[in-house]
Amino acid sequence: MSDKKVIFLDVDGTITTYENVIPASAKRAIRAARARGHKVLMCTGRSKAENPPELIEIGFDGMIGGNGSYVEVDDQVLMHVHVSSEQCAHIVDWCHGRGLEFYLESNNGLFASENFREAARPVLRRYAGRKGVEGADRLETDDVMHGMVYGAELYRDDVNKVSFILSSYQDYLDAVEEFSDMKVGTWGGAGETALFGDVATKDIDKAVAVEKVVEHLGADPSDTIAMGDAKVDIPMFQACATSVCMGSGGEEAKAAADFVTTDVAEDGLWNAFSRLGLV
Repeated sequence: MSDKKVIFLDVDGTITTYENVIPASAKRAIRAARARGHKVLMCTGRSKAENPPELIEIGFDGMIGGNGSYVEVDDQVLMHVHVSSEQCAHIVDWCHGRGLEFYLESNNGLFASENFREAARPVLRRYAGRKGVEGADRLETDDVMHGMVYGAELYRDDVNKVSFILSSYQDYLDAVEEFSDMKVGTWGGAGETALFGDVATKDIDKAVAVEKVVEHLGADPSDTIAMGDAKVDIPMFQACATSVCMGSGGEEAKAAADFVTTDVAEDGLWNAFSRLGLV
């Protein structure tokens, strides 16, 4: 064990608020920790195209994207697992056949289906409202989702994962059956309150990616710290020696973490970094 840590940070609800605002204290925490020699990496469901300039400008030592499908450290790509072009076409055709709007998550952009902007607006407002966002009922799709591309080709070979709007929980259950060769999940709520389904390559999660980074850096697993806010972060919590859930996080994530910090908008990241002696 050393005094230099490797810190893995989820983005949505951890570094940023649910309406994509980055608290000044979060920027300060990340920069102060790196100045002290700690490594700080994003570990997110986002693909690279979803990161706005304000987030990138904070400065990171690397990024795990697509919930583990993409791993980059010091500008070197260690792993990138794509959905195959055949799998992508299958997902696109299935969504079209059921009348479900969706977007393809790629490092080159978020490629939206024909009516996604309109269909997603009320869903994303509900998502933001559940997270306590003020003015959630006035948000537009592009306020919540950075990097959306409309009118592009949807049969692609550069896709990390696909998210689709659930018309009911049955869409998720049917997707599990339809895409048995892939990993199917939900987000935006637990169980039948979920708002989106997502489809990604099998056997990939944040834990696999964390292990890849630790091995590449030659770090001791006992020097790893994970911070997140959602069920999808639990594998990352389990892969790291210390885990922290945001006060604004979900109950399952809170139960899985070593401790819970304050809400993301209430200096949650800074308070956690301070408690751990990182700043």
